Amino acid sequence: MSGRDARDRAPRVKNRAPAAVQITAEQLLREAQERQEPSIQAPKQRVQDLEELSEFQGRKRNEFEGRIRYSRDSIRAWIKYAQWESSQNEFERARSVFERALDVDPRSTELWLKYTDMELKARNINHARNLYDRAVTLLPRVDALWYKYVYLEELLLNVPGARQIFERWMQWEPNDKAWQSYIKLEERYNELDRASAIYERWIGVRPIPKNWVIWAKFEEDRGKPDKAREVFQTALEFFGDEEEQVEKAQQVFAAFARMETRLKEYERARVIYKFALARLPRSKSASLYAAYTKFEKQHGDRAGVELTVLGKRRIQYEEELAYDGTNYDAWFSLARLEEDAYRADKEDGEDVEPTRVREVYERAVANVPPALEKRYWRRYIYLWLQYAAFEEIDTKDFGRARDVYKAAIKLVPHKTFTFAKLWLAYAYFEIRQLDVTAARKVLGAGIGMCPKPKLFSGYIELEMRLREFDRVRTLYEKFLTYDPSLSSAWIQWTQVESAVEDFERVRAIFELAVQQALDMPEIVWKAYIDFESGEGERERARSLYERLLERTSHVKVYISYALMEVSVLGGGEDEDGNEFEGEAGDPELARAVFARGYKDLRAKGEKEDRALLLESWKSFEEQHGSPEDLAKVEEMMPTTRKRWRKAEDGSDTLEEYWDLIFPDDERDANPTSFKFFQAAQQWAAQRGGEEGEGGLSYDLPSDSDEEEDEDEGEKDAEAMDEDD
Repeated sequence: MSGRDARDRAPRVKNRAPAAVQITAEQLLREAQERQEPSIQAPKQRVQDLEELSEFQGRKRNEFEGRIRYSRDSIRAWIKYAQWESSQNEFERARSVFERALDVDPRSTELWLKYTDMELKARNINHARNLYDRAVTLLPRVDALWYKYVYLEELLLNVPGARQIFERWMQWEPNDKAWQSYIKLEERYNELDRASAIYERWIGVRPIPKNWVIWAKFEEDRGKPDKAREVFQTALEFFGDEEEQVEKAQQVFAAFARMETRLKEYERARVIYKFALARLPRSKSASLYAAYTKFEKQHGDRAGVELTVLGKRRIQYEEELAYDGTNYDAWFSLARLEEDAYRADKEDGEDVEPTRVREVYERAVANVPPALEKRYWRRYIYLWLQYAAFEEIDTKDFGRARDVYKAAIKLVPHKTFTFAKLWLAYAYFEIRQLDVTAARKVLGAGIGMCPKPKLFSGYIELEMRLREFDRVRTLYEKFLTYDPSLSSAWIQWTQVESAVEDFERVRAIFELAVQQALDMPEIVWKAYIDFESGEGERERARSLYERLLERTSHVKVYISYALMEVSVLGGGEDEDGNEFEGEAGDPELARAVFARGYKDLRAKGEKEDRALLLESWKSFEEQHGSPEDLAKVEEMMPTTRKRWRKAEDGSDTLEEYWDLIFPDDERDANPTSFKFFQAAQQWAAQRGGEEGEGGLSYDLPSDSDEEEDEDEGEKDAEAMDEDD
């Protein structure tokens, strides 16, 4: 504590409560608006007589003329000048200004539109017509002028004039929107034959699929389906039957089929769909195939719908596999799809061959992983297993299934890695064929070529099911000869021998196991001790604990040893079904084990293990000991103290930690201070009994207590500075 400076402490958090008076963003904006100074407004001028009006007009004209002289190319200045003249009802002057502006820039669309708008506002219709005629003659590619001109004539109910303007416009072959406007004009006045003729002229200019579809839809809507079919047939003849041409005309095919569907000509629609799909590759007909699928779902029978959905999913999987042939998930999906289709056909009573399913599997297994690493083969090997299962279950072709297993085993590089599931699946297939000898040969070949624990375990499980215990013992001997460090294998072997009640062989196996360099020796020792305890052999179990303590002095071993001494061993039922009691334990022996373990751990300086042992000892005394024995153990319980040490990063800063203090360590290290501390504990306990709290707690203090301790330490440091 003395090495810390009070100024190094973090500053205390000040009051963060909201202020009593709150100011909102709305109030700030309102005050800013109110404090703005008013803008300067120009004074209003009032004209009293004609002389002042003439003077005002002359002054304004001089200003406009000056601006025009300064910037002659500024069309906005000319427009403002002309609009001001029109506002003064000086239309002759306004026309003069517009004409002067047109001399400057005769191709300004804005200038022509403003000029015509002025004439229309003044109701000078003929002047406006003349202006539109001049404008479209000069600027025939500006659609806005044509639209304004046509709208004016139609507004005046001069439909022949509007039609004449459209005819002039169509000679320039404008965009599709202009043609549609012309057609809508004829439709508004119910001139449908004229509109159909315009469609024909439009197709001659822009023969794209969209325009063909629009024309056919128009003919259908006006009640002429034969004419609509003629339009579609003409379109298909125009585009042709080649793959590229059909791909370009997909929109026409889809619209043609939809029209036939609306007319309830379902066979015609189906023929159109099939005609287009037969001439297009699967990768280019996704949208058309989706429309065909929807059509079959609505108007087809069950077989047709399933066939359509099946074809669509085939296209999807084939596209994925064309991109990556080693995408085994896609192969699985495609194989399951073909299997489901094959099963559905068989359920319908059809005599079908599994040719397509076998073709998919053969193509799938032909895509061997590119590298000899097991992670690339994990998904691949399941293709073989699924292939064999299909041949065995669905087609009942057992010879072909056996050939699939043999081909898979021949393909796997067993010298590098192997798959126990493949060997086991092949062996169980032979078991299902009632050929146990062949199954044993398969598993024997697997163990001989590439032994691995899973393969041994599967072979042993098979022999256990067949109740061939001599073969099981032989397999365990080979298994543990292959890898004697497998603790689980030793334990499984002892469980097999326990099941046949050959206890001497179980002990011999355990004795052989504990002499090996095991991967997890603790579970073997625990299984050995549990076996002897279950048989009621306390002396043998005690001997095993002593042997184990010679190898390790772990705290859990001492705790388990002590609990064994106090527990009841043996007991159960005899052959006649009569229950008998086991041998009771001795608490004194258990207490001696606890004391021995505590002494050993204290000598090694293992504080956490000592505390854990004392907790178990305390629980033991609460159940089996007297109050004096419990009090003795409680006196040995450690307390926690906050201490300081140098940081592990090598700097000179100090860090705090909590240390466990044992009474016997304090007694041996500082006898005098220990007596003083013991008296303080008694005083604290007495005070806690009177006030309902207190005593030296075994728990960690709270953060508030830490802050109070730091505050007191700072005050003491300040007092010492003042004394100095």
